[in-house]
This record gives sequence, structure tokens and C-alpha cells, in this order.
Amino acid sequence: DVLITNHPKYGGSHLPDITLLMPVYEHDTGGRLLGYVINRAHHAELGGKRPGSMPPDARNLAEEGVVFPPMLFAEGGKVRWAEIEALLKSGPWPSRSPSENLADLNAAFASLRKGAAMLRELAARHGVETVNLYMTALQNTATEALQSALRPWRGNAFNAEEFLDDGHKIAVHVQTGAEKVCIDFSGSSATHPFNLNANIAIVHSVVIYVLRLLCQREIPLNEGLMRGVEIILPGGSFLHPDFDDDAEKCPAVVGGNTEVSQRITDTLLKALAPLTKTACSQGTMNNLLFGNEHFGYYETIGGGAGAGNGFHGRSAVHQHMTNTRITDPEDLELRYPVRLLRFALRKNSGGNGKWKGGDGIVRELEFLEEVELTILSQHRKEQPYGLSGGSPG
Repeated sequence: DVLITNHPKYGGSHLPDITLLMPVYEHDTGGRLLGYVINRAHHAELGGKRPGSMPPDARNLAEEGVVFPPMLFAEGGKVRWAEIEALLKSGPWPSRSPSENLADLNAAFASLRKGAAMLRELAARHGVETVNLYMTALQNTATEALQSALRPWRGNAFNAEEFLDDGHKIAVHVQTGAEKVCIDFSGSSATHPFNLNANIAIVHSVVIYVLRLLCQREIPLNEGLMRGVEIILPGGSFLHPDFDDDAEKCPAVVGGNTEVSQRITDTLLKALAPLTKTACSQGTMNNLLFGNEHFGYYETIGGGAGAGNGFHGRSAVHQHMTNTRITDPEDLELRYPVRLLRFALRKNSGGNGKWKGGDGIVRELEFLEEVELTILSQHRKEQPYGLSGGSPG
């Protein structure tokens, strides 16, 4: 059986990110549970008030697109295609590209089957006990690496505040003890009236990302990094709003995933500046969407990375909670009614100091037919901060 959901109440990030989850047993017919395989992929069009399914003016989840509550995508290996297609075409704001969604979901399902086959092969070759032993060892390695990085800072407290462009506050207090780290977001602003609401999954993703940055070596992403980490996240804030199963009563979230995640990262890194010694990066995913009733297109635009003690920031790159490549110009102009006029560095935009921040990007587009364009971004009013006397970007 395979479960599907994109609902933020149940661990989803935002609606375009659809998650498929499947248990893996020792044999096709059953046996011991080996683990789970999960696919989470972004769908460029999933309905909503605006093409691209990331409307900046959404006030509830229903306005952002098609909602999949936790439900069966497949049962006994057979996909419920009719039910999935009906859901994609239902509601006040159905998908504009249901056939593309179905094809992408089929590819996601194929990835689960491939992952399950590889895990079974690994267990058959080395034995279930050995596989479990190494999974545990990976987690232990992550725990030890983090504890080693934090050991010189035991007993210290770190605080920071950052603000969205509309004044919503992110507050964090980090307390390092002998055996654990407490990260407290008390004091952050209340639920956002529009789409800049995060959730527990997003906050935990940011925390585990920042903790990996503190480690002195590459650590595979795993739960071991969160051992001994306590996260305090008061309900009712825009980092942990009260979600409802009724999409029309549920806070909108798309900007919480793309923008608030970046600003939480900025705030945590600001608090931990004595450890990281790195200034703020552009702090936004710079989401650009355009389309009409026939198509939807989505891209994220990179910018400058923050400088640090001993190095300049890199220019025209993505940072932190985003890593997508932008579409090749030739492919963009071939597939969509748009012409790319300029794609260049925004010189001297990164902030001055002994170590300069990276420069941002200028991107100019000309549209060959009428489209609706959406920009979802931050740091248009609140500048990315500098450190140790360096100027903001």
C-alpha cells in the first residue's frame, strides 16, 4: 500500500510538494518491516488562484490548490488513478495540468518501487540485522559529530530576532546544556493572515540543516542529528499555526515553505553567529511564477551568499533551504511564450566589508502573450544583515 498527502497538518510543506510513502517488507509477500521509502517532489502546477499554485494573496489552503488529505494512493500495488484524477479536477481551484500531475505521480510511484527493490536487495545480500546495524551506526555518527561541535559552547545561550518585510517576528533562544540543546521559538508572531505560515515539519527541517552546518565534516542526513535536541514551538504562531482538515478553514502555507523557512534559517544563524561567523545570505527563494489558462511555469532565482570570517560570499547562487537549478534559456524560450532579455549579476549589491557579500541577479523577461505573473519573495524591505561591522546587502 502507498499513502499520499500534501496537507501541512500531516507533515506536508506546501501543496505543490506531494509526498508518497510506502512500507518495505523483507519479501514481496511480507516478512519483517525493513523501513519506508518516501518520495516528495514539487509539482509546478496544482491548481489554486494563480498559475503555478503559489498565490501570494491566498488566505486559506483551498485557494492554494488541490489538497490531498492522508489517503491511499495505491492498495495492494494497484494505483487508484480514477480517484486521484477526480481529486485533481475537483474543488474551486482544480489543477490546470492534471495529465502532467498524473504522469509525475506515476514517476514518483516508480521511484518507490525502485527504492524498495534496492532495500530488499541490500537486506538479502548482507542480512537484515547487518543493515539495521549500519543504519544505527549512521545515526550514532551524526549524534557524535554534533556533540563534538557543540562541546566548546556548552552552557552558553544565544538569542536573535529577525523580521519579515511586513513586520512578523521570528524569535529564537538557543540554550546549550551538558547533554542537550534547547531551541525555543517563543515570542514569534501569531498566525499570518496570508500565506506566510510554516509548520512543525518546516521548522524541524531548518533546525536539522543548521545543525549539520555546525558539524566539522559531511554527515548524511538522518535523525541522529536530532538526538538531544529539544524544540519549543508554541502553537498559534505563524511557525506553528492551528491547522484544520477543512481547507477553507486552514491557514495558507506556500510562503511559509519557501520564504519563512529561509528567514528561520537566517535567524538561527544570526543567533549562532559566534559559531558560524557567517553573515546573512539573500534570505529568500525569489519565487517567480507566470502562466495563463493553458500553462504554468515556476522558477526560483538565486542571489548573493553571505560572507564569513576569511572569505567573500559567492554571487548568483541559491543558499540554505533551496537548491533548484533554473531552466536553460533555450529550453525556456522554446517551451514558453517568453524571451529572456537579460540575465546578469547585480554588481555591488552584496554589502561591503573586509569580506564582501555575494552579488544578486538581474533577470529581465519579455512575454509574447498575455500572462499572469506572481512574485513571492522577502528581503525587499528588511535588508540581509551584515556581521562584525559589515554592511547589509
